[in-house]
Amino acid sequence: MTSPRTADTAPVRNSARPDGLLRLALAVDVVLTGVNGLGYLALATVLDSVLGVERSVQYPIGAFLTVYALWLLSVLRREPISRGAVGVVITLNALWAVASILTAVTDALSGTAVGTAWIVLQGLVVGAMGAVQYVGLRRI
Repeated sequence: MTSPRTADTAPVRNSARPDGLLRLALAVDVVLTGVNGLGYLALATVLDSVLGVERSVQYPIGAFLTVYALWLLSVLRREPISRGAVGVVITLNALWAVASILTAVTDALSGTAVGTAWIVLQGLVVGAMGAVQYVGLRRI
């Protein structure tokens, strides 16, 4: 039995990748983390009054997130994807999520109501991202 063919093309095959969900979750993480990091760096003078988080906190967080996003991109681009590196990503996302919630609950950064809500939202998004990455990792 032969595979269906069209003129001058290879056989039609299922193009779904087993690591597709994981790669999508990592790509979304790269974008969200990178935009967040660059936002803290570029907009710290505006965000300090809106969020109530001092620039002296925003700059190092922004730098960390920007570098982390670049590392995430390198993880995403590997072929095959490194299960160990993804395990580190999932662990860091879980730690970030917990730290965000603890920071908000304890008011450690003395943020405004908007700032506290932003910290909680970040924690929830990062936690969800880690959960989707975990599911994606289990599929490969």
